[in-house]
Amino acid sequence: MTGTSIAKAAGIWAGGLLLGLGLPYLPNLTSPRLTSFIGDFPIPDYPFAFPFFKNHTNLNTTSAPETPFVCDTSHTYRTELVSLEPLIIYIHDLITPAEITSLLETAEPKFAPSQVTKHGRQQQTSDRTSSSAGLPRDDPTVMCVLNRTRTFLGTMLRDGWDEMGPPQLVRYSSGQRFNVHHDWFDSPQWAPDGSPRKWNRVASFFAILEDTCTGGETHFPFAKPISSSSPLGEVMWQGAVTEEKQEAKPLWRKHEDGGLAFRPVAGNAIFWVNLHANGTGDPRTNHAGLPLETGRKTAMNIWPRQYYTYD
Repeated sequence: MTGTSIAKAAGIWAGGLLLGLGLPYLPNLTSPRLTSFIGDFPIPDYPFAFPFFKNHTNLNTTSAPETPFVCDTSHTYRTELVSLEPLIIYIHDLITPAEITSLLETAEPKFAPSQVTKHGRQQQTSDRTSSSAGLPRDDPTVMCVLNRTRTFLGTMLRDGWDEMGPPQLVRYSSGQRFNVHHDWFDSPQWAPDGSPRKWNRVASFFAILEDTCTGGETHFPFAKPISSSSPLGEVMWQGAVTEEKQEAKPLWRKHEDGGLAFRPVAGNAIFWVNLHANGTGDPRTNHAGLPLETGRKTAMNIWPRQYYTYD
């Protein structure tokens, strides 16, 4: 090999070395054209190994896998009987913080303007201005929550005949609301499996996931408290002590227009029974999502399905 050939080979080798060592840092150059061009390629975030032809297996090029969700089957909650006309139960800590995080992550890309069922079809309406997101029933977190609420229902659902319906998240931002409505259908729905059966929403769970808001209470205009204050005038429905004011803030209250209003508290839920014993809807369960003043409220709707017997 001549001296010229050796010099050329050395030059090519040195140029390749400089290019290999410099590629990881090219995205930091200030030239817009060059930065844009390089950005179209998967530039690694570590220096290239040398020599280039060796197979290095000790480089950690992948992020650590996410920890899979594990259902806490030992989770406990506490209940309070609020009303018998209609039956309303307040549930403390129904949803855990880990479940809230997982549910929100699953639903985030699915939110769309909320709809209602009118005349047998889904449509948007000015009565409901929130956003909604359906949740897959086979999601591990969804299954965990549905199993917990199914256990809560006891014999209200008949195994092998009734079922838990698909859940839905609903989100309210400033000014959004849902005017007075009921969750049960005026006309029972046909079974989705094609069988000659019909169903209705026998009950409802409304669990709060995000409560960074003011306003946005859930108002039951026809609900009657299970008891009234005695002549001693004691404070009822005291609620939890808030960190901000270090004073008790009621979880629900008598609304000035009648009935009861429940403020949103993350993790807690309201449960009520929608149908009379004969399977017809109970108009006393009519309720409204009062307008949100500031912030955001996100909640989870769970609607157990009770099937009617064959005619």
